[in-house]
Amino acid sequence: MGRLTTHVLDTAAGRPAAGVAIALRRDGEIVAATSTNADGRTDAPLAEGSAFTPGTYEIEFAVGPYFAGEGFLDAVPVRFVITDASDNYHVPLLCSPWSYSTYRGS
Repeated sequence: MGRLTTHVLDTAAGRPAAGVAIALRRDGEIVAATSTNADGRTDAPLAEGSAFTPGTYEIEFAVGPYFAGEGFLDAVPVRFVITDASDNYHVPLLCSPWSYSTYRGS
């Protein structure tokens, strides 16, 4: 079975972003909530096994509190579709107080 993981990197400071709150939604319903650890990762996958099914997902990263009001961004939503839940998906967020990028890793 597949799994969904993430991590957050603070590109302005050049380090992992610790303490960023993350909410995972599947088809609009919250299915997981956690925050990043000192390495900018979650302690466990956001979804795996039987909890990881096909559907439309959204990871919302609450970066505003992390940047303590220094920037422009508050929450960054990343919406994507999973069709093959047997595969591994890694959705990292690279962010600064003013911009972000993401990609599908493995």
